[in-house]
Amino acid sequence: MPRHKRYLGRRIQRLRQRQGLTQAALARRLEVSPSYLNQIEHDQRPLTAGMERRLAALFGDVSELFDRDDPAGLAGPLEEALRDLGAGELPREDLSALAGSHPQVAKALLDLYSRHTALRERAAALEMQVGDDSRAGPLVVPSGDRVRDFFNRSQNYIPELDELAERLVTELKLEPGHMAQPLRQLLRERCAVSVEVGGSLVDGEKRTFSPEARRLSLPEYMSPGQRAFQMAAQFVLLAYPQVIDAVIERTGFKDDELISQARVGLSNYFAGAMVMPYGEFLLSATESQYDLQRLAQRFGVGLEAVSHRLSTLNRRTAPGLPLFFIRVDRAGNVSKRHSATEFHFSQVGGTCPLWIVYEAFNQPQRILTQIARMPDGRRYFWIACQVSSGPTGFGRQRRTFAVALGCDLRHAQRMVYSRGLDLNSSDNVTLIGPGCRVCERERCVQRAFPAVVGRG
Repeated sequence: MPRHKRYLGRRIQRLRQRQGLTQAALARRLEVSPSYLNQIEHDQRPLTAGMERRLAALFGDVSELFDRDDPAGLAGPLEEALRDLGAGELPREDLSALAGSHPQVAKALLDLYSRHTALRERAAALEMQVGDDSRAGPLVVPSGDRVRDFFNRSQNYIPELDELAERLVTELKLEPGHMAQPLRQLLRERCAVSVEVGGSLVDGEKRTFSPEARRLSLPEYMSPGQRAFQMAAQFVLLAYPQVIDAVIERTGFKDDELISQARVGLSNYFAGAMVMPYGEFLLSATESQYDLQRLAQRFGVGLEAVSHRLSTLNRRTAPGLPLFFIRVDRAGNVSKRHSATEFHFSQVGGTCPLWIVYEAFNQPQRILTQIARMPDGRRYFWIACQVSSGPTGFGRQRRTFAVALGCDLRHAQRMVYSRGLDLNSSDNVTLIGPGCRVCERERCVQRAFPAVVGRG
């Protein structure tokens, strides 16, 4: 996979200054001309892999300097945001240079875009209320969106947690698909925590932890794989809080609610990485051509957990298929959205009814496929299926969602679900949009409302 061009001039300059070196002195040590180094520091040349290796040979591990606010994770969202605002096509090199040299400015622009999007959709919501703005509060970007944006800026990959999980699986000789009992023992031995299955959990609760009693309670309806996931999430919070805190420090969050939500999201990320360790999971995904059912059986978890994990395979040295992961309910509410920086759906007034994810509710036993084209002409390959969770038994309500995985159409042939499909035929394409309130397809047969005026 080609490497993104990385314009990190200001960071190289800061590294040099921190070492007390002049530009000429560093150029001599790197065995390059001063003019070449000057061009790198002024973002006229990208940082090559060879130059990064030379810097590492001189100064030791400098990966943190480059990985933090990685321009590859910011340039994509910036490109999408500016295109949506009517800026047209901007050179990716310029956006990478901005993100690399001024990551805080890039983050500020993305935050402003999030507020703009919320304002635009707020206008749609107000219009739906027939002019009654008495129910509308102040414009606020939901905290969950800000946590999700951090994961997306990180390309939905948290190296500290992923590598810790994989290392523990190796050290403890844990076997994927059979981790529930070993993790129960691990909690008892390392954290002095007992695990109780059943007990007084409220319907819908996935786990409760009593610090005083040192007891973790899990629902009886969970499968062994689901229990392993919850135990792993609790384990990292108790055994490695410093790792979680270090990642939270990187987010820059100061609000207690944001920090709390981030801690939950990061512990769940670790749990997925432990139950489905990166290397073994990527190998299985590649060999099965991303067959969800085979992966679910292999690792002892559900289709939603597998789908979510597939969207996190973004390790630089061993990337998986670049996938978007989205979860919706029957009302069209998007409750999970990861690695979806290039695919925007409205969060107000429903998403597109022509999107295959909604058909999954009508065919709950099947994995459905769709080739979709957005109004800007880009084409995607989607798979969708229905998932359910919660207590079983007569009269007990379960949570039901549809989950979808999508990728750019050029990657579709790597998935088993593209077999037998003519990916280049226009007859197989469904025209969809981001939701009626923000979609420009005026002649769509399924249009429910006019688009928001002045969308740009």
